[in-house]
Amino acid sequence: MIKHIDFTPEVTKKGGLFKSAQIERFQDVVDRMNEWRKSDSSNIISIETVVLPNIHDADEEGSEDTMLGTGRESSSHWYQLIRVWYTD
Repeated sequence: MIKHIDFTPEVTKKGGLFKSAQIERFQDVVDRMNEWRKSDSSNIISIETVVLPNIHDADEEGSEDTMLGTGRESSSHWYQLIRVWYTD
């Protein structure tokens, strides 16, 4: 069975009304993916980077949300993440 796991950048400091949230560095995301790889014996099919909008918004479901909005009154924020496709 083909599965996937997403490694998304985590919020390190919440934003406010006039200030964007701070997000961890992409290298930190890569490091977490590498740690997962060391501890998991799954067969990797592919690794890809994905860019999605607003995954940290309260009304979204993160990288698993099938419909992410960008047409709000406030600005949209796009996030680069790593998606790994694998089999057990």
